[in-house]
Amino acid sequence: MTGGLEGYDAVAEANAQKSVLAIHWSRICERLKAEVGEVEYRTWLRQITVGPVDEDEITLYLPTRFLRDWVRGQYGDRLGTLWNAEVPAIRRVELQVARPGSASATSPADGVTVPAATTEAREEAVSRPAVPAPVAEEPRHAEVRSDLAAPLDPRFTFDTFVVGKPNEFAYACARRVAERPSSPGFNPLFLYGGVGLGKTHLMHAIGAELLREGRVSVAYMSAEKFMYRFIAAIRSQSTMEFKEQLRSVDVLMIDDLQFLIGKDNTQEEFFHTFNALVDAGRQIVVSADKSPSDLSGLEDRLRTRLGCGMVADIHATTFELRISILEAKASASGVVVPAKVLEFLAHKITSNVRELEGALNRLIAHANLFGRPVTLEATQDVLHDILKAHDRRVTIEEIQRKVAEHWNIRLTDMSSARRARAVARPRQVAMYLAKQLTSRSLPEIGRKFGNRDHTTVMHAVTRVTELMEQDPAFAEDVELLRRMLES
Repeated sequence: MTGGLEGYDAVAEANAQKSVLAIHWSRICERLKAEVGEVEYRTWLRQITVGPVDEDEITLYLPTRFLRDWVRGQYGDRLGTLWNAEVPAIRRVELQVARPGSASATSPADGVTVPAATTEAREEAVSRPAVPAPVAEEPRHAEVRSDLAAPLDPRFTFDTFVVGKPNEFAYACARRVAERPSSPGFNPLFLYGGVGLGKTHLMHAIGAELLREGRVSVAYMSAEKFMYRFIAAIRSQSTMEFKEQLRSVDVLMIDDLQFLIGKDNTQEEFFHTFNALVDAGRQIVVSADKSPSDLSGLEDRLRTRLGCGMVADIHATTFELRISILEAKASASGVVVPAKVLEFLAHKITSNVRELEGALNRLIAHANLFGRPVTLEATQDVLHDILKAHDRRVTIEEIQRKVAEHWNIRLTDMSSARRARAVARPRQVAMYLAKQLTSRSLPEIGRKFGNRDHTTVMHAVTRVTELMEQDPAFAEDVELLRRMLES
């Protein structure tokens, strides 16, 4: 009889523990839902099953390895923090794939999947006051659709964007869209350019301005996130909800569209979303590393629609723009950075603004940490790895070869005495790029081009700069060569 009572006590204790865990998990889920949004919660977290507690570790189960890996990478730390806050004895969370045949039940209060518990425990979880669920008709004004979108970076505004000739047209287009969404001729707005030139900054600035004005709902996400959302909706059989959520926004911004190349089903969904939003008079902003006509991996019907609005190119930065960017960042930091250091950085780091700002931030941090002034010698020491990488990245020989191939001339023409325009112009472009992309002095560059004088190189740089300002097609050729050499 005693043994029977002990067995009954053990079962009762196990059921009680499950009941307590169910209540704790229900509270945690309410917190998660409030933090990540209804759609994200339903997509990734609702299928979690609570397992046993072993000393200071609790096990959570997910139905597939894909979901397990995604949740572990995106929410693992947060789950651990929430469990520890709810039950201080729990310090670790282990995520595993659900064992076949494991019993579980779903709490009707919030759709939380928990291990089978007593009816009393489920009723207690249901009766506990919960965070109010989102109403069906959410206000669409002045909101970021956090259930869909990535957060906007508060640093990226129009006020912090440094404008110069390479990006002034894209900046003007972005301002126009922010002031008057869905203006004729500006929907969609397609921004394209190389890595780190400011496309993402402008997209965040558009979103920030629209939200500041308090007029529309905004959803910003990368093309990769769009793809993962779509895949998750298919897996959870909630594609209709995904479509409705996405097509209910006033402004949809998709960054790095080139990542949809080769993803036919995702392209199909984006195509229909694009049409639905444009037909409803909603604004679309898209960015990519190439123009719509050059995104050969996209479907023709999508590529032509992307090109039917306003297409704005962000060119590679000029020396003057890089100086302006560095001056603005240095001024905001409160650290005195000598002009010769800024000029040195602007000459050496030409690939993208992101890397340029990163180098300056590193210098400023070094100055603050050690209380030392920023000098040219200190710059070369602190940034030796970055500077070495840039010296190694492009050589004059590479430039000569690429330019000769582009204009279909012989490599030997780069150092020959021929003065025909068909040869002289590419040679001048090669000298210009050598000055822009390498740290070689003018005399050194001249020696690589048939022992020419440094004044010849200076003339070539000046002439190419003038032609780029006068002839957009020629400028496009030069910028294309620059991107090829820097990639």
